[in-house]
Amino acid sequence: MSGTIRTKGGHGRLGSVLSGLAVAVGCVLFLGGFVWGAVLYQPFTVPTDSMTPTIDVGSKILAERIDGDEVRRGDVVVFKDPLWGASPMVKRVAGIGGDTVACCDRDGRLTVNGTPVVEPYLRPGADGRTVASGREFSVTVPEDSLFLLGDDRNVSLDSRTHLEDAGQGSVPRSMVIGRVDAVVWPAKGLLEPATGFAGLPGGSSRPGPFEALLTAIAAGTALILLGSAYGPVARLLTRRPSEGPRQGAREKVGA
Repeated sequence: MSGTIRTKGGHGRLGSVLSGLAVAVGCVLFLGGFVWGAVLYQPFTVPTDSMTPTIDVGSKILAERIDGDEVRRGDVVVFKDPLWGASPMVKRVAGIGGDTVACCDRDGRLTVNGTPVVEPYLRPGADGRTVASGREFSVTVPEDSLFLLGDDRNVSLDSRTHLEDAGQGSVPRSMVIGRVDAVVWPAKGLLEPATGFAGLPGGSSRPGPFEALLTAIAAGTALILLGSAYGPVARLLTRRPSEGPRQGAREKVGA
């Protein structure tokens, strides 16, 4: 009898240790994911519709904190240039220093150094035709600068609006605050890669660790819930049946 009790107690102690360990590891993953995310990412709210349909007006986005030198063609970036206004803005990088960005070729596409770029995120115009810009232009981007366009070329105020400024509308790389990795509200997740720019020299950027952060937070939440549930579940499964009838039987024999 006593041996059985010790075995059950051993199992109980082991279960308690494992459940406590699960909760501890879960807390590390859960809190670590949020802390890591706060270090790597900065949240922003998009106030205009210049990036539709990729990013809707009012969307909550996460921008990875990177240096401007890491930006590549096709990236969606958050930047702040005093010549453009006092607030951070969100645009797509169409060209980097040394590029000749022009529009449009005979199929209405943007060209970078003479290579046409396919941009599936662009919306058709009122005539049903999709063109990269309703305004023709050809610009050579200054070194250490970026030529930036919105995805809704019909309404976006971007580098085309500043063609008469110094640098022909380009923005210094040093003005970049971060690269947009994901739209968190409404929950769209990671941005689709701009594959149209991938074939150009330098290729395109890889997304940051957004999905790894989500995995860590989700795994931490699951471990915390499982570990916390062990105690109540174990007590429920090991609860002994009432001994009332057996005690009554002993009283009857004694009588």
